[in-house]
Amino acid sequence: MTQLSPEPSTLDANTSPHSPNGRVSPHAIAGPLSSFVARHLGPDAGDTKAMLKALGYSSLDELIEATVPATIRFQQPLKLPQGWSEAAALEHLKGIAAQNQVWRSYLGLGYANTLTPAVIQRNVLENPGWYTQYTPYQPEIAQGRLEALLNFQTLVTDLTGMEIANASLLDEGTAAAEAMTLAFNARKQKDAKTFWVSAACHPQTIDVVKTRAQPLGIEVVVADHRQFNFETPVFGVLLQYPASDGAIYDYEEFVALAHAAKALVTVAADLLSLTLLRPPGEFDADIVVGSTQRFGVPLGYGGPHAAYFATRNTFARKLPGRLVGVSKDTYGNPALRLTLQTREQHIRRDAATSNICTAQVLLAIMASMYAVYHGPEGLRAIAARIHHHTQTLANALVAAGYTLATEPVFDTLRVTVGDAQADILTRAKAHRINLRALDGETLVVALDETVTDPDLQDLITVFTGNPPTHPPSHSSTPPLPHSLRRTTPYLTHPTFHRYHSETEMLRYLHRLQNRDLSLATAMIPLGSCTMKLNATAEMVPITWPEFGQIHPFAPAEQTGGYRQLFADLENWLSEITGFDGVSLQPNAGAQGEYTGLLVIREYHRQRGDTHRNICLIPQSAHGTNPASAVMAGMQVVAVTCDEEGNIDLADLRAKAEKHSANLAALMVTYPSTHGVFEAGIAEICAIVHDHGGQVYMDGANMNAQVGLCRPADFGADVCHLNLHKTFCIPHGGGGPGVGPIGVKAHLVPYLPGHGLVAGVGGHQGIGAVTSAPWGSASILPISWMYIAMMGSAGLQRATEVAILNANYIAQRLTGHYDILYTGQNGRVAHECILDLRPFKKSADIGVEDVAKRLIDYGFHPPTMSWPVAGTLMVEPTESESKAELDRFCDAMIAIREEIRSIETGQSDRDHNPLKHAPHTAADLVADWNRPYSREQAVFPTPFTRSAKFWPAVNRIDQAYGDRNLICSCVGMEAYSES
Repeated sequence: MTQLSPEPSTLDANTSPHSPNGRVSPHAIAGPLSSFVARHLGPDAGDTKAMLKALGYSSLDELIEATVPATIRFQQPLKLPQGWSEAAALEHLKGIAAQNQVWRSYLGLGYANTLTPAVIQRNVLENPGWYTQYTPYQPEIAQGRLEALLNFQTLVTDLTGMEIANASLLDEGTAAAEAMTLAFNARKQKDAKTFWVSAACHPQTIDVVKTRAQPLGIEVVVADHRQFNFETPVFGVLLQYPASDGAIYDYEEFVALAHAAKALVTVAADLLSLTLLRPPGEFDADIVVGSTQRFGVPLGYGGPHAAYFATRNTFARKLPGRLVGVSKDTYGNPALRLTLQTREQHIRRDAATSNICTAQVLLAIMASMYAVYHGPEGLRAIAARIHHHTQTLANALVAAGYTLATEPVFDTLRVTVGDAQADILTRAKAHRINLRALDGETLVVALDETVTDPDLQDLITVFTGNPPTHPPSHSSTPPLPHSLRRTTPYLTHPTFHRYHSETEMLRYLHRLQNRDLSLATAMIPLGSCTMKLNATAEMVPITWPEFGQIHPFAPAEQTGGYRQLFADLENWLSEITGFDGVSLQPNAGAQGEYTGLLVIREYHRQRGDTHRNICLIPQSAHGTNPASAVMAGMQVVAVTCDEEGNIDLADLRAKAEKHSANLAALMVTYPSTHGVFEAGIAEICAIVHDHGGQVYMDGANMNAQVGLCRPADFGADVCHLNLHKTFCIPHGGGGPGVGPIGVKAHLVPYLPGHGLVAGVGGHQGIGAVTSAPWGSASILPISWMYIAMMGSAGLQRATEVAILNANYIAQRLTGHYDILYTGQNGRVAHECILDLRPFKKSADIGVEDVAKRLIDYGFHPPTMSWPVAGTLMVEPTESESKAELDRFCDAMIAIREEIRSIETGQSDRDHNPLKHAPHTAADLVADWNRPYSREQAVFPTPFTRSAKFWPAVNRIDQAYGDRNLICSCVGMEAYSES
């Protein structure tokens, strides 16, 4: 294992005076208050002592002994770094980053270098007001990012010529796979099980599509669209526009033939090219997918990047991922929300058509703002300049005697170079330029918006061997055939015409940011979502060019820093979990689930147990669990929970016995979805193993385990980890996420590989599950920094404090609310469930009323009605101080008293602060005829008087937007009834 500091750590080691290279670091010689651990943890020593006293314990050790079953405790220090200072960790990581070589990559394959406008980089990507937001399930306090996502959807629908688009997906390959699944589920010929893919598609997309097709029994056929006929039943086809080698084909006739054969047509399109090219919607495509990476989002060695998915209104209820729609609030004012949520995995569970949970919201916002900043004319100018440069290079290469493909192109040239290829690649290396070899005598060159005239001169020199004697001769009008040219307008909404100066853009971003509650505003106590500190020192490296400007298919010799980073993280995560191997490829938690199940499936298949397809899942499981199992080709069998919320062991035994011959896996969350350490977890795993199954552990609640227990030690065979939860990658308003999996030794051979990069995954690995070999590589430095600065003892202390904070909240709220489930000794794990169901009968107050009232107190509501309807699940994390916990508890107690006032008849059952929450600034100046004061409505505590967060809209009508589906920002004001 690659260990940077193999010695066992103690908490004092977090103030070690030595930097990783052995030199004394002046930044590390200081008292404990300067250590990163102390900065990461909310409660200080005095707060910790007071909280423990309130719980009846004299030390954290006593609390942990009372909470975590002794049978699963990990009794030795983790073999991790000692816990460096911020400066020392950044210094070391800078040295690792220096091993990456930033070359000019003209490799294409759907990835292009781009210029991120500084106003967007500073005010979105580097701004905690944007990157620390959670998924906008509370739309009244998420109107800013919802507007940005509506802009994104409008950008996509306008450029593709389609009717509806979602708010982003993970990457282009998985978006294409989602399109295949939609086409399969919507097929008119039920005997059709063939998905046809053009050989001109990006190879990594083909790889991902094949991986996703196999467990569903879909046959993928890859061939040349110019020679394909529809004699065999085909339910769907996938085309690339422009093709991977740069050719632009007129697909109109082919699409008509596909439709005649009752097949749905998906087009994977370069979104920027559609400012010049005829949009797929105009040649009758059914689905259009692709990446928005080149809209200002760095290459980042493959991610994170926001994919897009656009289709017809006919398929709105089958659309994967999240969808932003226009609704209205209490007063009829336009308001945005996630719409048609009943189609999502967390509602439909095993009936879901997708397990999409984490999208790429932060990156979608960047892409949308890139379009807003440049506007339609600016985007077209960028595309035209790229096309102009491409034609200029083409003219020079033809003049030099090379043969180019005859099809029209946008930004990519296919050049036949014959036996000159080796010399060309040698010269390219001397100029630090990467070119793509398509075969032994053909090279591909893909240009982008960063290319300048000197870059063109270097490229001509690389191909000819001689520097040009004069600047390249620029072509005139780009030679696109009229049938391929775009003639329709796009981005006509005023938003794309207003904010082209930096002053206006800055104010627009700031205005939207102020409509969203983030961790920069207050605690976000969402159960199971772990909204912990995303420290600034952790975030700094993601904008370093050594990480951000690397193409995902750059040669291995140029990416030594990334390889070291991956090795460190894989080893550290293996040590933390006890597993023997780790794959960093899955770029979302739900995708980690899916990947883990595919690995289990392949394990059974290689052993000849292809009949093992039963997956046992507790009724309390995340909605992604059953959805992932179905996508992996498994049949879901539910296991009941007992009155304490634990897995019913008797029912588990009975189901495992009944399905013993066909049992593939159990999916279990630990600590449980109900927020307790189930004492029987080892027995649960043993039952499954006794019947030939594998145990998949959902790692959503790993924040309660790190340093205290390890999943592999108590029986799990595979576990996904949410790096955007436990390991500090920020949620970004609903993405990015990273969901690597750890596996035991017998599953290591089946870890996912990649068709374009050797040495990824196991020697019998499943196919790629993401487009890039290491998923969202550019945000892995965040987790590297977190682990390096916390160290072994710091990580354990973080877990202990997370448990302390949750139990402190449960203790303070006991007597005001019922705590629904507790574990041994009456303790909860890292989260607790507040039962609000009695108030529906006593005061006609539901969970939504309490949640919206919390907004008036300045808090993001906890998780609503999951895993139990009518409850709130609260997770404070270790990063929140006692003062913030007390402020939250005081708010919840005050709300309980407001409910009591209704119960006793002092407050009106229909007109009270809860029923009308949240209250906006507009309520202060509106006509007021309510039986409670404006002050009680908007300033319920002294804190809210000094630091008020104002929701942008009143309570939103959740059903109106579903009945009146509007998912673009065209004429939004027309939908107001005020």
